[in-house]
Amino acid sequence: MSAITSSFGKAIIQGWEDYHTQLVAVVRSLTPEQLAIRVGPDLRSVNEIIAHVIAGRAAWFSGVLKEGDEEIAAMREWDDPGQPERTTADYIHGFEATWSMMWEAMQRWSDEQLAEEIVLPWIGPAHPITRSFVVWHIIEHDLHHGGEISHSLGMQGLTIELPPGPPKD
Repeated sequence: MSAITSSFGKAIIQGWEDYHTQLVAVVRSLTPEQLAIRVGPDLRSVNEIIAHVIAGRAAWFSGVLKEGDEEIAAMREWDDPGQPERTTADYIHGFEATWSMMWEAMQRWSDEQLAEEIVLPWIGPAHPITRSFVVWHIIEHDLHHGGEISHSLGMQGLTIELPPGPPKD
């Protein structure tokens, strides 16, 4: 049984997928110079923000939930200092690979698995989390940092032509 059983749950995940698709469209259009945009000396560049989003997805789904393969596990380090420079194609691959892994996991998890308590070693048993918490946390993480990317590009006067959103009912 798929964990996404309610129309509400399906709408949330579909909205996230639509957001992911638009984020990929934005990143796909960026030049190396645009990836290097940094709106402040102490703030992440656009490419550092992108790497952070991908690393966050990989860290929570691979590191905490034990999903994905060795390639996904390696993406957990994409935002660590000293990482090699990545290309737009690398970032697109990172987004697509992590999305595919997350989507497959969400389709497979049962309601019981979504609610199962998970103890994080750095917090301990007093404050367990669930897979549902991780899903929400990564949605909010994607939204927050996607906005940061948009803001960084907009501050430079750049506009990105996005594909049209889903039709309104």
